[in-house]
Amino acid sequence: MATTYTWSWTLLAFILTWMVFHLIKRKKVGTEEIEVEAEETRDGEADVIIVGAGVAGAALAYALAKDGRRVHVIERDLKEPQRFMGELMQPGGRLMLAQLGLEDCLEEIDAQEIKSLAIYKDGKNDTLYFPNNKKFPYEPAGRLLRNGRLVQRLRKKAASHVNVQLEEGTVKSLIEEKGVVKGVIYKNSAGENITAFAPLTVVCDGCYSNLRRSAVDNKEEVLSYFVGYVTKNTRLEDPHSMHLIFSKPLPCVVYHITSNEVRCAAEVPADSIPSMANGEMVNYLKNTLAPQIPDGNLRETFLKGVEEGLLEIKTTATKSMSAKPCDKKGVIVLGDAFNMRHPIIASGMMVALSDVLILRNLLRPLPSFSNAKKVLELVKSFYIIRKPMSATVNTLAHVFSEVLVATTDEAREGMRQSCFKYLSSGGFRTSGMMAILGGMNPRPLSLVFHLVCITLTAMGHLLSPFPSPRRFWHSLRVFALALKMLGKHLGDEGLKEMLIPINAASYRRNYMATASDC
Repeated sequence: MATTYTWSWTLLAFILTWMVFHLIKRKKVGTEEIEVEAEETRDGEADVIIVGAGVAGAALAYALAKDGRRVHVIERDLKEPQRFMGELMQPGGRLMLAQLGLEDCLEEIDAQEIKSLAIYKDGKNDTLYFPNNKKFPYEPAGRLLRNGRLVQRLRKKAASHVNVQLEEGTVKSLIEEKGVVKGVIYKNSAGENITAFAPLTVVCDGCYSNLRRSAVDNKEEVLSYFVGYVTKNTRLEDPHSMHLIFSKPLPCVVYHITSNEVRCAAEVPADSIPSMANGEMVNYLKNTLAPQIPDGNLRETFLKGVEEGLLEIKTTATKSMSAKPCDKKGVIVLGDAFNMRHPIIASGMMVALSDVLILRNLLRPLPSFSNAKKVLELVKSFYIIRKPMSATVNTLAHVFSEVLVATTDEAREGMRQSCFKYLSSGGFRTSGMMAILGGMNPRPLSLVFHLVCITLTAMGHLLSPFPSPRRFWHSLRVFALALKMLGKHLGDEGLKEMLIPINAASYRRNYMATASDC
């Protein structure tokens, strides 16, 4: 009996001691958090510093400012950007703009409506329309535009908010103390070195970002180059389509960016870029690519631009960089500084806006950003929530860019031919792929399904009319090629995130349920 009482009192004493210790610890942590928040609020000039005022930076600044945050935006150059990437806002991107209250930024910039993708290969062509999907709560149409004009509209909208300070300056480095980013050091327009503090710093200064190396270990890969120019004072016969030509060795695209300006862009291999100086580029465009473009209005527009815009032909690298989580406190990386994919499907702005919307919704409940630990915990969930959109777009861009490469390899050419046939076959095949391309159905599993169908179509094509040993071998190579394409992104994006439908269902429910301002 005595032993029983002894053990009972010992157990009770242990429980009471543990409870007292736990309460003291919680009180201490709470006190520390309050002290940190008080210190940061006292010293910080803003709640958040955003480095870069491109599409992602300007949109995030406006979204956070509407939530009552004080936002300091530092942009290297506030003049209108002159670039020829980011010239298509997919239907899904328009929905994201609407969710952020920024849909009016597509107005007054002479943006052109796009309803379809026109594809051309070996004398054949077809027009693929964005489907009227009842599950997509917005108009099934995108906008073709000048990227710089959109960026300026977004900057103007952000700067118009009383909580936003938009400043021209070059950020030189992040300020870091004990593993926590406290702000930035930048040079303002007057050449003065300024130190700015904030509880949270967001790096979204584009594909040439130097700051991301201080926050995350991401490595970019140059895939190829795009050569582009504008044909002025012209109008395509089908102005509401993006025209994609399955040219050799790499594709080219023709599309409106204003009511009377047409963008012509051609992809060239990274290791064999024709020289502009000695006329090789002009000869390449005229003699190699132009004959592959359908005769008539498209070819005339293509050649007219070459003749008139010799001094305006620009070359830019196409890059790829998988998204890696940033584990450092006090800083977040967004946009092209965080994640890049081949631009052939023109969906980068859509992914960036989706990321902005998710991040804004995650941060909204926090009374402040001073508790770096809480912010980091929320950002970790951001990397999972973004997957349905980002993983679908990244995978499609990678696979599409590889399939469009023309080679003498029978297996690869079989995949390229089957891709054209599948896209132009109509029915659920065409509508399904166009819904994915337009960001109207961000479901990685749906994309995997269509890629499997394209692979089986290619294998069947190579085996017909009867399966010889040689044809059987090439069909197996097509299967191996498809596995390689998918395998890379299953690893980069995560097997669970790519293949479990519940993630995509949650994304659609929370971020695509309505076009009203969140």
